[in-house]
Amino acid sequence: MNPQAKLIFITSLLLGTTITVTSNHWIMAWTGLEINTLAILPLISKSHHPRAIEAATKYFLVQAAASALVLFSSMTNAWHTGQWDITQLTHPTSCLILTTAISMKLGLAPFHFWFPEVLQGTSLTTGLLLSTAMKFPPITLLYLTFHSLNPSLLTSMAVLSAALGGWMGLNQTQIRKILAFSSISHLGWMAIIISYNPKLTLLNFYLYALMTATVFLTLNTMKVLKLSTLMTAWAKMPTLSTVLVLTLLSLAGLPPLTGFLPKWLIIQELTKQDMALPAMVISLLSLLSLFFYLRLAYCTAITLPPHTTNHVKQWHVNKPTNVLIAILATLSLTLLPLSPMLYPTV
Repeated sequence: MNPQAKLIFITSLLLGTTITVTSNHWIMAWTGLEINTLAILPLISKSHHPRAIEAATKYFLVQAAASALVLFSSMTNAWHTGQWDITQLTHPTSCLILTTAISMKLGLAPFHFWFPEVLQGTSLTTGLLLSTAMKFPPITLLYLTFHSLNPSLLTSMAVLSAALGGWMGLNQTQIRKILAFSSISHLGWMAIIISYNPKLTLLNFYLYALMTATVFLTLNTMKVLKLSTLMTAWAKMPTLSTVLVLTLLSLAGLPPLTGFLPKWLIIQELTKQDMALPAMVISLLSLLSLFFYLRLAYCTAITLPPHTTNHVKQWHVNKPTNVLIAILATLSLTLLPLSPMLYPTV
């Protein structure tokens, strides 16, 4: 892709995100979401492969429908209350439509169907943008309207997301699809707590984005897209493979790694809100996700490639050290001791 064109698209992404995050008016928020959608489409389809074009088409149709629902929700609210302010969403029908629209934009179950297919049709770097940066504006809109949303509906969708994200990721061999279902599962943890402690949702999102960025950038450096290729990675880059294993375990939420922090705080907050049963259910469902994280870690570090593999055995290669991966990996593994400092803020 032309560097100037890529610069324009990345700048448009930043602009759209900034407009949505900083706006108080529904029309401005909708405008930012549309700029984001139009800016990411060329990045998805830049390889000109049929899968990439299919992914871009699916993404456009779903995001356009979700944006139309956001606009319809805000217009319905303005019709009944005369308010275009984002924080003044009070009409019940508008709240229900907005929840549906944001769920479609995020890929929250049962509106998750598009996300694994789109992620599978893109490169790892664009997949990273779709999994992190493109979810920030919808999460912000949820944060601004959390007092108007239905807690029971969000809890149901959260439990369904954790179940489907874990269950459907079990039999996948494509790493991008596994990471997509991982994202759906993590969105369940964010959605279940948004009505009770929205700051905790933001903390969960920031830590998820940190760990996911580490995984995507590491896989991109290793040029790995499938489990069969991952099995040959240890002979090529043992240090990066070790980082990948530890980051995957952090994503799974195993102590004493960073990923344990948001799950610990969410379970604690749900218990305070007399929601011990949903907390227990979503904790048990996270074991499904743990299985495929462990399978990725197993393929990376414990298995050796079979002699009949179709891949040429790749030995050590000298590549420049990526400082960004080192910083992100350190943060993804060592932030749990900061929990006494973070807890009072949420």
